[in-house]
Amino acid sequence: MRSRTPPGLQVLRTVVIADDESSMRLLVHATIESDDYCVVEAADGAEAWALVQKHKPALVLLDVQMPGRSGFEVLRSIKADPSLAATKVILLTAKAQESDIESGLIAGADFYLTKPFSPLDLVWLHSRLSRSGAWPRLMLASQPARMRVSRPRGRPSS
Repeated sequence: MRSRTPPGLQVLRTVVIADDESSMRLLVHATIESDDYCVVEAADGAEAWALVQKHKPALVLLDVQMPGRSGFEVLRSIKADPSLAATKVILLTAKAQESDIESGLIAGADFYLTKPFSPLDLVWLHSRLSRSGAWPRLMLASQPARMRVSRPRGRPSS
């Protein structure tokens, strides 16, 4: 049985943006802001985790290097919590070494986007996450030549 939202009642999905740089939070917020989402912001890892627990968001955009808990720590907590199984996580970070990217994907990130990034990359990711279905884990870099797809083991490619 499929339920419908009654006319006039809108169910907003929550997006959490966590970055210690206020200018980055502002850019990301402005890029993904929509009538379909409630966007909340955190300035550090501890605040991010508290907001994730409170709101059970559809999407979390995490900086890796933050005061308090790192983005990797928050990501691991999200992936370990069964009530957050549907939450998608995008790591937004300046850490662009192969080992950083691998660590992020192994920890469970759905996407890895390196700074500086194009807001268009974020719009593309946001629209891709808004659609249902299977999709590979991706790492996007600021230069298109560095874009690559990483598929987790045991999962067929789409």
